[in-house]
Amino acid sequence: MIIDCDTGIDDALALLLAVRHPGLDLRAVTCVAGNTDVEGVVRNTLTVLERAGAPDVPVARGAERPLIEAVRTARHVHGHDGMGDLGLPAPSRRPVDVDAVTLLRREILASPRPVTLIPTAPATNIALLLRTHPEVTGNIERIVFMGGAVATGNATPVAEFNVWHDPEAAAILLSAGVPITMYGLDVFQRVIVPGPDVRRLRASDEPGTRLAGELLAHRGPATAETDPGGGLGDAGAVCAVIDPAGLTTHRLPVEVCLAPGPARGQTLVDRRARVGEAELHGDTREQPLIDVGLDVDVPRYVDLYLSAVEHKGAYTDA
Repeated sequence: MIIDCDTGIDDALALLLAVRHPGLDLRAVTCVAGNTDVEGVVRNTLTVLERAGAPDVPVARGAERPLIEAVRTARHVHGHDGMGDLGLPAPSRRPVDVDAVTLLRREILASPRPVTLIPTAPATNIALLLRTHPEVTGNIERIVFMGGAVATGNATPVAEFNVWHDPEAAAILLSAGVPITMYGLDVFQRVIVPGPDVRRLRASDEPGTRLAGELLAHRGPATAETDPGGGLGDAGAVCAVIDPAGLTTHRLPVEVCLAPGPARGQTLVDRRARVGEAELHGDTREQPLIDVGLDVDVPRYVDLYLSAVEHKGAYTDA
């Protein structure tokens, strides 16, 4: 698997799971502007891998802005540094000396088994890859992306942040011609780690485990009054790769609204049981069929995450 991310608190949670789950072979991580600027994303990604005691996974810098739009970060959610302003030291690791698209092409084509791509960020790097090197689709097994929403958005009333940040790139991703799973806001917002578990992680002496607790606490600070715990966010998409049975999906037509205006960036998911009047009167479009996440087994994914991130003995301290 390869993760394309804009690290980001919940991207960091996803990276921790990808590194620590024994059933995953993380071949590379590529970085793109989104939650913070791309230089910050690279720094955060290297920091997380170092804290997690990850092997020498290649990390590459990617697009510093969307295909058309200007950069619009989410620092109000993720902190000025994109990592909750936790004051983490600068990493000693360095990115590789090739760009993200070059690394993606190299790792996908060199992989002895088909690769699963997990974009947890705006899809700019993936769109550039697909347009520049379409031959890579022959060795991509599936794309499981965090993005989109069937119901309510967060960047706008109808658009989720990753798709809204670069709608054209998301539209290209959906037309990749490989199996695609959409892990959108409808399931993203539901997977919450309970407060007692967050506190246990934060109290750990192991750096990666403790970092997971600090990040989860930032996503939903636990208090004695409410004890809401913290959301797994993007890490749920990695859970869906490890344990697809925990995610209920329906195969549905999906397209991205690219027109200017309040609906730009919306993922239009057609859940109708039959065609409507528009189609009967000749208004038809080719829409890719996507496996859309509509329900999730929350305890199953929380247990999966905790058991992997708290695993001791197989990982070195960073």
